[in-house]
Amino acid sequence: MSSSEETVSESEKPRDPILLVDDEASLLDIFVSALSPHFDCVTATSSRAAEFELRKRDFKVVICDHLMPGGNGMSFLVRAREEYPHMQRILVTGYMKPEMLLRSVNEAALFRYLLKPVALTELIKVTTEAARLHDQSVG
Repeated sequence: MSSSEETVSESEKPRDPILLVDDEASLLDIFVSALSPHFDCVTATSSRAAEFELRKRDFKVVICDHLMPGGNGMSFLVRAREEYPHMQRILVTGYMKPEMLLRSVNEAALFRYLLKPVALTELIKVTTEAARLHDQSVG
């Protein structure tokens, strides 16, 4: 076996699956563009669609917008915590009162919350840290 066969290049490694949930398709596109070189990205434009995706496969991280029509992201993340406790949860929000944010962090056991507008370098860094924590929690 040659040494080239023994090492798998970075581009050939399977990417960690993550779920991105936001009702704004343009924002999802931006997030996917930033994250897809590092992760296997699946998107959903509502909490209902996200729940459907969660039943189809396992994700290491879910990144969810807070305010969406047909159900808020925080309620979705609380339910996701109950069903998928090892999956790391990141909330993206434009505005939240500090007391509501604290309660939300506790109820959904958020890994982090990110305030809009989200810096893409911060999004990549936080998502990478969350995926690493997922691996530690199941391993």
